[in-house]
Amino acid sequence: MFLLLKQHRLLVFNRRAYHRTTNSHHRFHCHPNRVKEGMVPNKPEQLWVADITYLATRAGNAYLSLITDAYSRKIVGYHLDDNMKTQAVKRAFLKALKKRRYEGELIHHSDRGIQYCSEEYQSLHRKYHVTCSMTDGYDCYQNALAERVNGILKMEYLLTKPNDLNEARKMVAESVKLYNEQRPHTALNYKTPDEVHRAF
Repeated sequence: MFLLLKQHRLLVFNRRAYHRTTNSHHRFHCHPNRVKEGMVPNKPEQLWVADITYLATRAGNAYLSLITDAYSRKIVGYHLDDNMKTQAVKRAFLKALKKRRYEGELIHHSDRGIQYCSEEYQSLHRKYHVTCSMTDGYDCYQNALAERVNGILKMEYLLTKPNDLNEARKMVAESVKLYNEQRPHTALNYKTPDEVHRAF
């Protein structure tokens, strides 16, 4: 369907507004980029990528924290709030950790934003034995999959502006469900993220 619409120039693109969600000027320790050399996961829950994106509502901006499995492309954790404080971002990570199904080493990859580097967030890495990896610069391509999933949600699902945070949360929950359960990926041989995640 996507290719058909594209061929006939029927895709509708929103004008993208730049909204900064990363503050990497802070006193906290930044971890090295452990996936830069092309680490490719061969099963679910070896590598999670994390990012924050904004979602405009009629009442102001909301901030969506996402944790995506790099193997299955499944959104394994998310949280929408009216701020980007560590506590809000941490909730997405906790959701993902509590739903984890497979054992083995897990790498969490993100940018160097203050939320991800904070002691509060890093304590979860230690508690759940998760290895931390971070981009080593301002290049969005070092966290390309996370950026791609942000784009898919906003450009394909979250097309209407919600009135407020509560309405936005309902929209995000529905969008994540549709993305995980119904949206096929060419990289997954046209399977959905949920199919790939469960099939391993």
